[in-house]
Amino acid sequence: MNMTWFVVVGAVAVTLLVQCPAQAQELKKISLDDVSALGLSVQADAGIKTEGSASIRITTAWPTTVCLGEVSGLDVENAQLVFKAKVKTDLEGDAFLEMWVQVGGGNYFSKGMNDPAKGKSDWKTIQTQFQFQKGQKPDNVTLNIVINGKGSLWIDDIVLSKEPLK
Repeated sequence: MNMTWFVVVGAVAVTLLVQCPAQAQELKKISLDDVSALGLSVQADAGIKTEGSASIRITTAWPTTVCLGEVSGLDVENAQLVFKAKVKTDLEGDAFLEMWVQVGGGNYFSKGMNDPAKGKSDWKTIQTQFQFQKGQKPDNVTLNIVINGKGSLWIDDIVLSKEPLK
C-alpha cells in the first residue's frame, strides 16, 4: 500500500470521529423530589437566639457555604469593613465568616479562618475584615458562612460595620 492510501484512510477516520461524538456515561442521578437529598437545612430557630425573635439554624451533612446576604452602595473608602456574627456550633469541624468584595471589576475575598468556631461551642463572636485604601470603593459585598464539616450551627446578630484603618 502506498502512503496516499494511509492518508485517505486516516482523514476518513478523523472525519467519522469528529462527526460521531462519544456518548456521555451517567455516573449518578440525584433526585430532588426529596429536599433532604441536599443534606442542607436552613431555618429560623426561635428557641436559640442572642437577639431579636430568632436565630438561623443551619444543619448540613457535609462541608458547605451558605450566603447570608449581599450589600451594595457602601461608602467605606479609606476604611476597614468588618463583618461580625455570633455563632453557636454543634459540628464535626469548624466554621468561619467569608466576605467577597467586588472592587473596580475584580473579585476579592476575606476569610476569618484565624479564629473559627469549632466543635460543640456556646455563642461566640467571629469576624472577618477587608481594608479599602483611598480611592477604593466596593461595588458589591457578599456575606457567607463557611462550614467545614457536618452538624448544626446557629448564627445571629450579624453586623457589618466601618472602622478606621489602623
